[in-house]
Amino acid sequence: MADTPEAGSEQRQIQLRIDESKMHTTYANTIRTSTTQDEVVLDFGMNLPMQGPDNQPVLMFSVGSRVIMNWAAAKRLAINLGQVIRNYEDRHGEIQLGQAQSGPKLAGD
Repeated sequence: MADTPEAGSEQRQIQLRIDESKMHTTYANTIRTSTTQDEVVLDFGMNLPMQGPDNQPVLMFSVGSRVIMNWAAAKRLAINLGQVIRNYEDRHGEIQLGQAQSGPKLAGD
């Protein structure tokens, strides 16, 4: 069996400790993504409605955090987010992505 250690080998457990002493918590209602051959760049921020020239509405995307990861880490993130969202929707119903919730689309969304 794959779960059974080989004869003579030891099963080792690794303890994970999480250091949150340098962590900063921010809120984001928008994300912009960009990519290179080696990395995925995630800019998290806020859509901020503003008045532009001639009282035209303008949407300012204020970037609060940038996360850069390799493609393998991005895939693990996508899988994990998919599982978290499925669990949430199983308990609370489908999350609707209407215009009122997500706001206007930005280039790169």
